[in-house]
Amino acid sequence: MGLPRFTRPKGGDTDRTSPNLYVANCGPAVGLSFDLIASVFSKYGEVKGVYAADESGTRVIVCFDGDNSAKSAMEALHENSCSQLGGRSLHIRYSVQSSDQIQVKDLVQVSLTDSELKVPGVYLLHDFITVREEEELLAAVDSRPWHHLAKRRVQHYGYAFCYETRNVNTNQYLGKLPSFVSVILKRISQFQKLGCSVDIELDQLTVNEYPIGVGLSPHVDTHSAFEEPIYSLSLAGPCIMEFRKYSTGVWLPTSTSNFDNEVSDSYSGSNFIRRAIYLPPRSMLLLSGEARYAWHHYIPHHKVDRVKDNVVRRGSRRVSFTMRKVRKGPCQCQYPDFCDSQK
Repeated sequence: MGLPRFTRPKGGDTDRTSPNLYVANCGPAVGLSFDLIASVFSKYGEVKGVYAADESGTRVIVCFDGDNSAKSAMEALHENSCSQLGGRSLHIRYSVQSSDQIQVKDLVQVSLTDSELKVPGVYLLHDFITVREEEELLAAVDSRPWHHLAKRRVQHYGYAFCYETRNVNTNQYLGKLPSFVSVILKRISQFQKLGCSVDIELDQLTVNEYPIGVGLSPHVDTHSAFEEPIYSLSLAGPCIMEFRKYSTGVWLPTSTSNFDNEVSDSYSGSNFIRRAIYLPPRSMLLLSGEARYAWHHYIPHHKVDRVKDNVVRRGSRRVSFTMRKVRKGPCQCQYPDFCDSQK
């Protein structure tokens, strides 16, 4: 499916009228959602859509239904502080739509909240940490050595994760979790307000760095390796996470690998339910119960995602902090078809 592409404005484009505005210092990376941006600009006319202008997450294209609306917004907001957009000073130019289109394949309706997603056991908290805390976490991991996989970089703490077996060696303890995650651990209690049980001592952390266009193959975290819940904090760039529940067949891990040494999964049946959710920077995802044990999760290998009526380009990098509790005995969950301990 083709989605619109807009040319980056050149030096003289501020004098060329257009229904499309290029707006800098504005976007998801600075805490401003597309819906909020659309509501502010809609005061000047009908907004047809808000799109990411590039991979930075700090520049957007606002599309009006006519030139006059765009001109009014330009005159009111260009280089002025906007209180409804966090007091940010916006830098606006006219933009024109290119004849090219961005191709987004395998579209699935993307939810913005866990209640909209309707996958039992999935919880999502937006703005789990602040922008300053995000910067400090990224600086902390960037100051430490990375382990290079085929298409991404990783760091392991507590226990190392083995991608060939999708498991951990409980006899190889790497030490306590680093002090820089204390801000995350202290804030996990927020999930109690959602009815989640969080009285578990997390002891394993995997930090993944995904370059633009790199995702994650569909999988269920190995039951015998980790308990529930599983937490995943998104930093630096956005993505969508897809969930799949297979209606026929059972989980049959193979011995082959297809992506960054992750074991691929095969199935005796191919029918499955697809649902997806948008993960903005600084959001924390929790997987518990059915979502943790019976739904595969997957990050499509895209550079561009379609979220509602908006095009969201992935950032130059996305870093995730996945925190878990290593299981010391066999899993006795209620989902034996997906459980390696109960085979």
